[in-house]
Order: sequence, then structure tokens, then C-alpha cells
Amino acid sequence: MRKSRELRAAADRTDQIRPGDLLLFSTLRNEHVRLPYFLRYYRDLGINHFLMVDNDSTDGSDAFLADQPDVSLWRTGGSYKRSRFGVDWLNWLARKHAHGHWALTVDPDEFFLFPFCDTRPLRALTDWLDASSIRSFSAMLLDMYPKGSINAQPYLPGDNPLDIACWFDSGNYAIRRNHRFGNLWIQGGPRRRVFFSDLPEKAPALNKIPLVKWDRRYTYVSSTHMLLPRGLNLVYDEWGGEKASGILLHTKFLDTFTAKAAEELERRQHYSGSVEYKAYARTLEENPDLWCKWSEKYINWRQLEILGLMSKGNWA
Repeated sequence: MRKSRELRAAADRTDQIRPGDLLLFSTLRNEHVRLPYFLRYYRDLGINHFLMVDNDSTDGSDAFLADQPDVSLWRTGGSYKRSRFGVDWLNWLARKHAHGHWALTVDPDEFFLFPFCDTRPLRALTDWLDASSIRSFSAMLLDMYPKGSINAQPYLPGDNPLDIACWFDSGNYAIRRNHRFGNLWIQGGPRRRVFFSDLPEKAPALNKIPLVKWDRRYTYVSSTHMLLPRGLNLVYDEWGGEKASGILLHTKFLDTFTAKAAEELERRQHYSGSVEYKAYARTLEENPDLWCKWSEKYINWRQLEILGLMSKGNWA
């Protein structure tokens, strides 16, 4: 609630939100090049309203979002780090506007896939989750990357980033249980293989719970990795079966990333003294190619289900 005082409404259209609307929450900084495709993707998926926090962008992201008729925008010059990496801002907005709604929380470089997303809208999934009395839905973060240097092909506004970053690691994932919060902790993929090969335990977490039937009593604890109350983190079958799950295609590794990594390293607003961005900068200077002979080219969600990276569970 204290961090809510750092938010200044730039375009508050929340009076347009209707009961049952599907909401998307996101915080960003200098993502203007990504926003046209991001908005189009999620509109096509079925999102009715976007609630966005712009953290002091200098590239026109805030002006672009303020002009969108289905976006409510807040600006802040507050510390991303001291707001628990944006979570405090989004928790406040969700508490105020998302009670009783399905809320999807993603970054501008994340694209949500779920079973049958090629033939069914997001509302079909949320209707099934409601009918099954399921309040939260998980999606593993899957890092996508191009073949060859990430700087080789320019990414332009409106482009589908998967046309460039269409490769991923199909294996090399470690899973353990976080006994304090009850969620699964997943690490691996190219960031563990390339950037944290010497310190794999420091690799970024890939487990996320981005889709929640929100209640004002809920709160994200660390990004969308875990929530309170802890029961929301039980998005897996403890007895060896499979619960339905999705994927977040993570398109961070485009030609825009080198400059982004340098900026974030200078700002030092990320976790643990920006150790992740230090690893990015050091490794990409030596070799900006994440592709390897075991890389797999992305086709569709069914491919990811066959590989065991997502599951349709008992949703038929």
C-alpha cells in the first residue's frame, strides 16, 4: 500500500472494466518496440483490459500506451528494486481492480501459451478452470533465441519476435520443491547452459504462476514465481499425475537485448546486485550465439506437450 503512493495515473480507463473481463497486468521500462505486437497478441487471445505500469521510460512507451483505448496506464519514477521488482505496484493494482477477475501477469517479452490455444480463446481456459474450482494456473518460462548472433536480425515494431527467436532448449531442466511456499522451483535452458554454466544454482527461476482468479486477499511474493496464500502454488500433482499447465515463450534474446542489458546493468535495479545482467554482459561480449546442436525449433504448443514442457491434464 505504501508503494501505491509512487503511482501516478496517466490514463485511467478502469471504469470500462466489466464483470467477467479478462485482465492483463504488466510493468515495463523502455519497451516501445515490443508493445505493438504484445498488445495485438493478447487482444487476439481474449484480454479485455490492460493495466500497465511504466517505470520512467524514455523511449515513448508511456505515450504510446496512453493512447490505447483498452489500456489503463500508471507512471512511476520509483525504484524497481525497492518495489520488489515491480511486484508491489502490480499487487496494489490487482487488489484494487482485479477482485473476482481472472488476471494474467506477464512481461512485455512473454507470450502465454495454453493447451488448445490455437483453436480456443483464453476464456475457454478460464471457464474450464472455474468449472474445475481451480484458482491458479502455472506456465514454465521457456527462453527463446535465434540461430546465430542475437544481433544479426533487427527486431522492428509490430514484428512477431518468434519469427526471429524461434529456437529453445528441449531439455536440461532441474526441478525442486520450495518447502517454504510449496511451489516448484525450475532452472535450466540457455540461461543456465550459457550464462550460469559455472554457477548453475544461480540461474534464473523459470517457474511462474501468471494466471490467477484474483481475490483482494492474494499477493505475489516474488515476481509471479509464487503467491500467498500458499495453496495457490500447488499447481502440480503431488502424487505423480499431471495437471494442466502452460508455457510463457520468453523472447528476451533479440538484437535489442545487448543495449537493454547494458542499461539495466548501469541502473542496478535487479535481483542480487544485478548478478543476472552481469552474466549477460560478460558472456554476450564473448559470444552472442545461444544456439547449440541440441536446440529445437519451435512449432506449436502440441510439440511442447510432447516434450513434457506443458500439459493439457484432464482438459479435453
